[in-house]
Amino acid sequence: MAFEQIPKKDWYSILEADPSASVSDLKQKYQKLILMYHPDKQSADVPAGTVEECIQKFIEVDQAWKILGNEETKKEYDLQRHDDHSFSLSCRCGGKYSVSKDEAEEVTLISCDMCSLVIELLHYR
Repeated sequence: MAFEQIPKKDWYSILEADPSASVSDLKQKYQKLILMYHPDKQSADVPAGTVEECIQKFIEVDQAWKILGNEETKKEYDLQRHDDHSFSLSCRCGGKYSVSKDEAEEVTLISCDMCSLVIELLHYR
């Protein structure tokens, strides 16, 4: 079992928003972009490549809203943004063991965020 590096996407830039924006501001940005990139709103005479780009952008905008539109997931994402690198491992309870790169240098035991289980972080050099 190995820690997986958490992929980094800047959901704020996808919504063309500032990280200090309120949820209502984010919602306005989301609504504007989701209408702009919605597949049903694309003109029939647009090249196929452009349509595919719009569909991809539509999916990304929707994903960004799912994370930033919920206070709990937005808070978690904001915390992760401050770390250069974060690592996580799923616990058998459904929770996560998470540690940033900086924390990994200092700690050897990592607690699950949902239960009382603890894992040992081994350093190989």
